[in-house]
Amino acid sequence: MASSGAQGLRRCSGRAVLCCVVLAVCGAAAAGQIRYSIPEEMQNGSFVGNIAQDLGLEAKELSERGVRVISRGRTQYFALNVKSGHLITAERLDREQLCGRAEKCLLNCEVIVQHDMKMYGVEVEIVDINDNAPSFQTGEMELKVSELTVVGTKFPLHEAHDPDLGLNSLQKYQLQNDKHFSLDLKTRLDVFKRPELVLEKPLDREEQAAHDLILTATDGGDPVRSGTARIHVVVLDANDNAPVFSQPLYRVSVRENVPVGTTVATVKAMDLDEGVNGEVIYTFQKITELVSRIFHLDSGTGDITTAEKLDFEEASLYEMEVQAHDGGGLFDRSKVVISVSDVNDNAPDIRITSLLTSVPEDSPPGTVISLLIVQDQDSGENGAVTCTIPDHVPFRLQKSLDTYYTLVTARDLDREQVADYNVTVTARDRGAPPLWSATTIAVQVSDVNDNAPAFSQAAYSVWVSENNARGASVFCARAADADWGDNARVTYWLAEGELQGAPLSSWLSVQAESGAVHALRALDYEQVREIRFAVEARDGGSPPLRSSASVTLLVLDQNDNRPEILYPAAPRDGSTGVELAPRSAEPGYLVTKVVAVDADAGQNAWLSYELLKASEPGLFALGVHTGEIRTARALGDRDALKHRLVVGVRDNGQPPLSASVTLTVAVADSIPELLADLGSLAAPAAEAQASLTLYLVVAVAAVSCLFLAFLIVLLGLRLRRWRQAQLLGSAGGALAGVPVSHFAGIDGVRAFLHSYSQDVSLTAGSRKSQWSFGPPSSAGTLALAPAGQGKEPSLVVEDLKVCEADQSALQQAQPNTDWRFSQAQRPGTSGSQNGEEGGAWPNNQFDTEMLQAMIMASANEAADGNSTLGGGTGTMGLSARYGPQFTLQHVPDYRQNVYIPGSTATLSNSSGKRDAKSSGSSGGNKKKSGKKEKK
Repeated sequence: MASSGAQGLRRCSGRAVLCCVVLAVCGAAAAGQIRYSIPEEMQNGSFVGNIAQDLGLEAKELSERGVRVISRGRTQYFALNVKSGHLITAERLDREQLCGRAEKCLLNCEVIVQHDMKMYGVEVEIVDINDNAPSFQTGEMELKVSELTVVGTKFPLHEAHDPDLGLNSLQKYQLQNDKHFSLDLKTRLDVFKRPELVLEKPLDREEQAAHDLILTATDGGDPVRSGTARIHVVVLDANDNAPVFSQPLYRVSVRENVPVGTTVATVKAMDLDEGVNGEVIYTFQKITELVSRIFHLDSGTGDITTAEKLDFEEASLYEMEVQAHDGGGLFDRSKVVISVSDVNDNAPDIRITSLLTSVPEDSPPGTVISLLIVQDQDSGENGAVTCTIPDHVPFRLQKSLDTYYTLVTARDLDREQVADYNVTVTARDRGAPPLWSATTIAVQVSDVNDNAPAFSQAAYSVWVSENNARGASVFCARAADADWGDNARVTYWLAEGELQGAPLSSWLSVQAESGAVHALRALDYEQVREIRFAVEARDGGSPPLRSSASVTLLVLDQNDNRPEILYPAAPRDGSTGVELAPRSAEPGYLVTKVVAVDADAGQNAWLSYELLKASEPGLFALGVHTGEIRTARALGDRDALKHRLVVGVRDNGQPPLSASVTLTVAVADSIPELLADLGSLAAPAAEAQASLTLYLVVAVAAVSCLFLAFLIVLLGLRLRRWRQAQLLGSAGGALAGVPVSHFAGIDGVRAFLHSYSQDVSLTAGSRKSQWSFGPPSSAGTLALAPAGQGKEPSLVVEDLKVCEADQSALQQAQPNTDWRFSQAQRPGTSGSQNGEEGGAWPNNQFDTEMLQAMIMASANEAADGNSTLGGGTGTMGLSARYGPQFTLQHVPDYRQNVYIPGSTATLSNSSGKRDAKSSGSSGGNKKKSGKKEKK
């Protein structure tokens, strides 16, 4: 695959320097290897070689096939121009920086054809050009030469350094003409020539104490480059012994992991002189900038120590020259070579260069998943790397080139079992102890439509109640597809079929996305008992896969039909059927049978019979389950001739439905006898109807008369009370000076009360009327003594326990000088008050007159000053003329209480004989007694 022979020389102009560019593509020593040769210091984007031509491809195919260039090192030195197919430089290439003083400078990279999963090694040789001039480490050198130095003595000088190779490197030295010194070139342990200054004529410090010389170093390049250094020779007094190293070459080997500050070598030089001429000082002479940074020389002891951490991967060999000079200017030099041994301090580096994002599950074994580069910067066994992956994954690693691996499939994949894999690639070197690194490659298995939708079962049985709503969902057919995405998107449809001569699609429909089966009609159990159909499922793959399941839809009965009575049939003219029962029928005689049916099924059709209504209960019995009407007892002469029966029929559904029928049972031995009996019964029935009408007329007339009499009596009472009020207002004598506030009126009747009482409260709604007396009088209750405790009943005053709150209320309440009874408190007839409250007012004139006479007598006695409210025993302040013939026990029980503002006491009748129940409070400031009345 290598291109043909050398393409010749090419001149490049720049600063008048002629550059030779040699491009040689040699025949491949091994298959897949391409070699190029370019000069150093080429600019970025310079042409290196035609990759497309060497690979046998067209330039436009490079991007299509995914051709790219990867360098092995950390720096990408080359790039690929996909448009032209040329390999170009990506960095400025400096041979001296890349390869140092190596004879051949080779850079390696790889060309990867991703489409074909192939790779090719590319080796580029960097050819040296004369881009560096010889230079001295220091621009000025100083030599101290004793005046006793014999002619012919040689003094080593600092060498010039030229990093170029061959003719471009250092070729010769020149010394400016001087009669005392000359220049000599000496080859010692290496191929480089070392300049030495030779004393040609004895020195005389008194004649000339110093000599200044110019040393010039030139290379053999075109054009020639050169460098100069100034030599300052100081003539010293006699010092005839120079320091001598114990050995001309020191070789040291050290591990790269030694700590900073470790002494790696010690040089030693001896000087036989004494004093200042015998003191030896050590210095570095021939040393690079890298060595001077890493190593430190103790000028007094000659110990060489590390100043920075060593790195075998950066440099494995260090060379330096140590000079020992005494105080008299004599010196000696020795070379030190330090070899750095490798330590396993670098773990393998794994880089993924190519990766397929997803792999189809039907990929054959051997399909390439990824390309990997595994490198270890260590050397030897420390850099030998072994890559492994877990055994349980269906992949394997194959080594393609020196550091390249490919991850391929080892067996068939199944996404339904495992959808993705995390393959851990572990790289382990052979060092002691071994180091390792790992990276994880995520491999996603893409789906292939290799699974058909599957129902949970091949046949389904579904129950649905009849009378369902149209469009209601009756079943949901769900099929699972183990695939993914569109391959798992399942759609449903109803297989073709017929039911009762109509297409099945007019009865049912299937929702394509959800598989829900909807009933398009309201099902009737009495018409359709079951529906058999098939639901098919198809996925969205290409090509699609399908499956089907059979469904049996069973219709459940509902109680939607009432019982239908077949016998007796209801006549259309509104009459009822007549059944005959003989007068001589014995108990259990079958009169008739009610026959009913129900269109429903099961328990919804279980019927029970019930006798809802009978004109003569107990005469007939009805069979609960048979509907048979039989006589429960023997028929008698007193039994009616015609009986009306209402029979109900109810099913056992939830809720139950029922029907009823009315039938007439006539007691007769024959139809003519039945007609004769019914005719004789017609006249008495008419007479009874006339009598009932007469009773209703009389009752209405009586009620009207009573109401009219009530109105007349009420009007008379009003007039009488108004007349009595006029009499009281015009009365003279003792009543003339009494304040109006000392009178209490009861529906217009005003009675004078004793001044000590201050206020009287007759509360409505209480069966026990109480009188209370405000301060300073003591509070008490007037009670009627029971019969048998004296010749005459008497009124006694009982103590009443009143709480402090009530007492304070009594003290603070002031009598109201102007009060009237409310409509609820005003005495009246029983019609004007609630009859259930504590008694009713008298509803006859006699009782009313007696109450008025009692109050008037009490008022007259108070006016005369002869008696008090607590006057004679048993008379409540009444005169003796009323005596035992008109005591409280002769007064009607007027339960209507009267409230007098400013008082909390009530008038109580404690007889208890007329009290049937206690009455609730009727308003006002009524206070109940805290203690029961004593009898």
